[in-house]
Amino acid sequence: MFSLTDQPISPRDLRGAVAGDGTGAVVLFEGVVRNINDGRTVVRLDYEGVPELAVHAFRDIANEAGEQFGITGAAGIHRTGNLVPGDIAVCIAVGASHRGAAFDACRYIIDQTKHRLPVWKKEWYEDGTSAWIHHP
Repeated sequence: MFSLTDQPISPRDLRGAVAGDGTGAVVLFEGVVRNINDGRTVVRLDYEGVPELAVHAFRDIANEAGEQFGITGAAGIHRTGNLVPGDIAVCIAVGASHRGAAFDACRYIIDQTKHRLPVWKKEWYEDGTSAWIHHP
């Protein structure tokens, strides 16, 4: 399960999507908009994405995590539109039989999500300037 949304993210909804029989651990990652980046005061972010491609890419990433870590489920949501410091920009949930697999898979999924999803971020700064941010 993955989606892009312009609405606030509810981590509780993701937790429910990955918890079930055989799940002994659920790990949630919340990526929160911070107000400082590279020493500059950030006042807002704009996220843009391509939903169909993002869903496909996340499915591939989740399948890879399943093969590598033996997880029981993975889900994610990424915001689009305007966000301000404190907003949740991305949330990843992973269920697994054991905590080690859940932690390892969650880290893998968020790292791959940042690299491979067709989602772009523009930062707006206190001085009125902005910049598109690339995630290597």
